Amino acid sequence: MDRRSFLTHAGALGGAAALAQLGAFSAHAQAAGDYKALICVFLYGGNDGNNTVVPNDAAGYANYASVRGPLALAQASLLPLVDGTGAAPFALHPALGGATGLQGLWDAGQLAVVANVGTLLHPLTQAQYLASSVPVPQNLFSHIDQQHQWQSSLSDAPSNTGWGGRLADQVAALNASSTVPAMISTAGNNLFVTGSASQALAIPTTGTFGLAGIGTSSAAIARRTALETLLGLDRGPDLVNAAQDVMAGSLKSAEIVNPILASTTTPVSAYFASQTSGFARQLLAIAKLIEARAVLGARRQVFLVSLGSFDTHSLELRTHDTLFAELGSGLKAFHDAMNGIGVGPSVTSFTLSDFSRTLKPNSTGGTDHAWGNHHFVAGGAVKGRKMYGRWPTLALGGPDDAGSEGRWIPTIAVDQYAATLASWFGVNAQGLSAVLPNLAAFTPSTLGFV
Repeated sequence: MDRRSFLTHAGALGGAAALAQLGAFSAHAQAAGDYKALICVFLYGGNDGNNTVVPNDAAGYANYASVRGPLALAQASLLPLVDGTGAAPFALHPALGGATGLQGLWDAGQLAVVANVGTLLHPLTQAQYLASSVPVPQNLFSHIDQQHQWQSSLSDAPSNTGWGGRLADQVAALNASSTVPAMISTAGNNLFVTGSASQALAIPTTGTFGLAGIGTSSAAIARRTALETLLGLDRGPDLVNAAQDVMAGSLKSAEIVNPILASTTTPVSAYFASQTSGFARQLLAIAKLIEARAVLGARRQVFLVSLGSFDTHSLELRTHDTLFAELGSGLKAFHDAMNGIGVGPSVTSFTLSDFSRTLKPNSTGGTDHAWGNHHFVAGGAVKGRKMYGRWPTLALGGPDDAGSEGRWIPTIAVDQYAATLASWFGVNAQGLSAVLPNLAAFTPSTLGFV
């Protein structure tokens, strides 16, 4: 394995500096035996939220269908989201799954929808946007820029850290006994899981984790001993030290993590017996690591998985059928597994994506880049069977449109969405300002969905 591949799969091991985090936790977060995990599900490419959650009342659906045209989903095919009042004003794309998918999580009270979330510098009205009277996020509708802004929560300047990484920085003291990094990614090294003092361990979901030739035979043990000796020599320049520390730490992590990932008989494995997608393999790997949390020693873990590509300029209906089937069945199996091993209320998953897509279809069976989007939050701690935030008016050129094609100006900021999750994770107001520097621009700071 070459150096680039090794670093991609083994990740970088950050320092253990606590950064005075002891003041950043709530009393609940410091309770003995307390464990929580956040799983970020990044939908790369910009998922079309307009066909993810659809109005289900007669007038709302008719309005949706009249604009969507050939991309409109048949109302009879939709999966109703029955809320706490017994009504079902919204419904899911059918590929997201009934009892064995996201509708099953919703009906169990373990799924919520957060409407029209997006990158913002401050609350923004349509009049302000159209008049260009106040600043807006840089490079709107650009894939890479909006991915970075969703992952960093910063929309007015580049960032070297993500809010998942800064969150890990804040809870580092709770993970002092962790045997491997508390942030783990199945999506490679990534801005979301990069902190100032915390870095992610990137793991594969197939094959083995570590270097070829390192095993349990006498020759392999001798080879590893020789490598460890070499890593302790010729230290001096910071870059050399860092590289050697990464290698040494990754070898140690591989020794702990490999047997966990390689096991096929753990209780969580049974929940994924019918799952064959790469997305499900990512979630199974994370489920195994959570199941082995006592071995790993972390009390707060941040995970990153990914699914894509949702860049549906064409063939949107076909693409959604495939990707949503993976998303719905994978998340249902994962949360069933978490409930099965008794940590359902301690594990919360949530979706992010570059942006949504235009309500107006294009001429090639797809949609184009837009802005505000609808997202899912799932888990035993979620206050489910409810939509949070304000549903946009589905009208081209209407009061929520940034133009004339159905690009919704967000009414909830990434900062508020992230702060709600971070507060549940155990970070107090002081810590939230470090995790989300622009949070003070928004009221309320948290949304109460978990």
